[in-house]
Amino acid sequence: MKRVLINPKETQPLHDGFHFSQANRVGDTIWASGQVGVDDQLAPASGMAVQARLAFEGLKRTLVAAGATLDDVVELTTFHIDLRGELEQFTKVKDEYLPRNYPAWTAVGVTQLALPELRVEIRAVAVAESSKD
Repeated sequence: MKRVLINPKETQPLHDGFHFSQANRVGDTIWASGQVGVDDQLAPASGMAVQARLAFEGLKRTLVAAGATLDDVVELTTFHIDLRGELEQFTKVKDEYLPRNYPAWTAVGVTQLALPELRVEIRAVAVAESSKD
């Protein structure tokens, strides 16, 4: 099986500047890099809920480019600056994007992310078409 690098056009500056791919696909398995709550100009949004939505939208875009959907996510790992204080807010947003067939999920509290304003980072593993009947 051959590895395919996934880099939606919107994320090309990250690929070029920081030398990583948004995802790698081998066979039907897709490993998505951490997604954060930044807008199209890469500026962090204000607040956990907005950042979580932007991060899930980035994950969704990356998975679609890789030939999958959020329904195909089998493992979710999230990194939180204030795990205990913001987990309830985050979970509400997560449940909007992953309302059924819940993936395995690990939430980790961390002291910092790539930018000081960031509250959460989301990475995932998906298996393309695993959610289809």
